[in-house]
Amino acid sequence: MPEHPLLVHLGATVRSLRKARGWTRRDLAERTGISERFLADVEGGTANPSLLKLASLAQALEVGIVSLVGGGKLGPLAAAQRTHIALLGLRGAGKSTVGPLLAERLGVRFVELDTQIEVATGLQIGEMFLMHGEDYYRRHERLALDQLLADRDPCVVAVGGGLVVEPTSFALLRAQARTAWLKAAPADHWQRVLAQGDTRPMANNDRAFADLRRILADREPFYRQADVAVETSGQTIAQVVDELAAMLCVTAAQQKD
Repeated sequence: MPEHPLLVHLGATVRSLRKARGWTRRDLAERTGISERFLADVEGGTANPSLLKLASLAQALEVGIVSLVGGGKLGPLAAAQRTHIALLGLRGAGKSTVGPLLAERLGVRFVELDTQIEVATGLQIGEMFLMHGEDYYRRHERLALDQLLADRDPCVVAVGGGLVVEPTSFALLRAQARTAWLKAAPADHWQRVLAQGDTRPMANNDRAFADLRRILADREPFYRQADVAVETSGQTIAQVVDELAAMLCVTAAQQKD
């Protein structure tokens, strides 16, 4: 009998979150009181854990139960499929420009995760960093991500450039969404950021461009973990959308096989 897609999805999510924390299966067993053998079955998509076991897993991995089970979507293969599409990349990659056009092409809504955070907190992102610091922002980023991924309706979402360095948030995103890295040359990132009138977090820094290059280099290993990558430098917006839509169609087909 084939595994239920909900259990397959649960297993992939638990495995991704565990590895993102650098834990062995024994580490997770000690934190949850669940045997390693049963955890192996969970991660393999063959175990059907009780509500209490799900609660223990969610608590240990610091996610909501809904996030573990994929928002409760129970249609054919729905739980195993990653219906949301997340655009990754440093500011200036083109996420806010490409995202709405891709969403329109695919017939879904477009969401800026930072906009969701601003609505929830009543603060602009810049104000948030200035008044409360990065930890405050990351907490609310995680809450907004949990809420988004629990939504039944698929979307294209542009996430903040630094989400990839938060292990649990990035693992959760990769487990429950198809990810696409919008690549660009450092000079293009810089010119686009300047055109937006926003140099955060490099404001008042004479080495701003060097800092941007360093940040991009630091984050590139994480961005490379995306399901697909599209080069935006030297291409028109229409070309980027066409290439991205085609690549995502391929990954969707592979996901169903």
